[in-house]
Amino acid sequence: MSELSDHPISASRRRFLESAIAGGIAATSLAGDALAEIGKGTENLPPKIPEWMKTPGDPVGSQLYGTPSQFEKHVVRNVPKNAAQMISASSRAPLQDLDGIITPNGVFYERHHGGIPNIDPEQHRLILHGLVEKPLIFTMEDIRQFPSQSRIYFLECSGNPTYTKPYGKTASDLVGLVSCAEWTGVSLKLVLQEAGLKPEAKWIVAEGADAAAMTRSIPIEKCLDDAMLVYSQNGERLRPQQGYPLRVFLPGFEGNMSVKWLRRLKVTAEPAYSREETSKYTDLMADGSSREFTFYMEAKSIITRPSGEQRLSAPGFHEITGIAWSGHGKISRVDISVDEGKSWQEAQLQDPVLTRALTRFRFPWRWDGKPVVIQSRATDETGYVQPTLAQLIAVRGENSFYHNNAIWPWRIAANGEVTNAQV
Repeated sequence: MSELSDHPISASRRRFLESAIAGGIAATSLAGDALAEIGKGTENLPPKIPEWMKTPGDPVGSQLYGTPSQFEKHVVRNVPKNAAQMISASSRAPLQDLDGIITPNGVFYERHHGGIPNIDPEQHRLILHGLVEKPLIFTMEDIRQFPSQSRIYFLECSGNPTYTKPYGKTASDLVGLVSCAEWTGVSLKLVLQEAGLKPEAKWIVAEGADAAAMTRSIPIEKCLDDAMLVYSQNGERLRPQQGYPLRVFLPGFEGNMSVKWLRRLKVTAEPAYSREETSKYTDLMADGSSREFTFYMEAKSIITRPSGEQRLSAPGFHEITGIAWSGHGKISRVDISVDEGKSWQEAQLQDPVLTRALTRFRFPWRWDGKPVVIQSRATDETGYVQPTLAQLIAVRGENSFYHNNAIWPWRIAANGEVTNAQV
């Protein structure tokens, strides 16, 4: 038995290693050709000394708040046409340009209903009242005096993407209204215990301090489970676009329930039936009825490389990679098809695999240069399997707008160009 076979590794991992070894052999054989090309291109190629080695670089502190390299200036949020002029709009994370599972704060997706308020934390207050024994008003300093916790969770808009054409060209166009971060704050349960809940308390109505007064109703069970009052994201204070100085965070629930700029929590016996949970954020079904309070974001995945508007340079080894997530817990597996869904093979899940967080998957693949359709399919720990778009439409009809978690295929042409296969 070979040394490789002596280790208890998965079949997909073994394929990955074998492909990598083969790729290394190919790279060695090409080394002579690469050296022969020196002198034909830029003066900075080896063995010449590149320009950036000839003078000292910028001193420490030249940027008091660090920014990415100028050569990465294209990695920015994707703002749909005309959205920049609207106060109720969104911008998408550039998923196809990101690695790992954590979304940098500077490109974390946005969704606003009344613009972004500029709030002085010294003047901000959180009011907790309603069906409680002791109504309370908290300053930000009061909130930070509670025991803190940090958790990694995804956040996703329920309209990510819609069911209607055109669907978009890139991974960002399609499902860029999802991001993942480490959130720091306090358990909402602890704060509620401070006030004391009355027996008839069944819901909490959360209200934001934006011009839209964003209002959503949250089941008391969620509030007493893993809900958080968040004041920091990825190690720094929340940015204004993400709810500075305080937001509620509901792991696994649709994004706009994690109300930003949080100013009020009212404990009630009934939901508020606010505009954001009646005229919007309901799911219109094929028979004309509507699903209301569809809180959970179901299992979903997308290949981010290769993906729309990218191009494979040549046949040979390519890694297929992307992200998967589920509001119901951990991702248990992701399968990849490279033959338009006729057959599926299991991808490798990159550690850590966390509950209600983005999970990175990888799959080694050799492209033969022929046209092909690739796609990913996620399964979560409850056994739920990500459906096709046709399967979703068969159940919900074509009038639905929210909670589209369909499989999204990419078409690779013979010249290596990648496009949306649903278009």
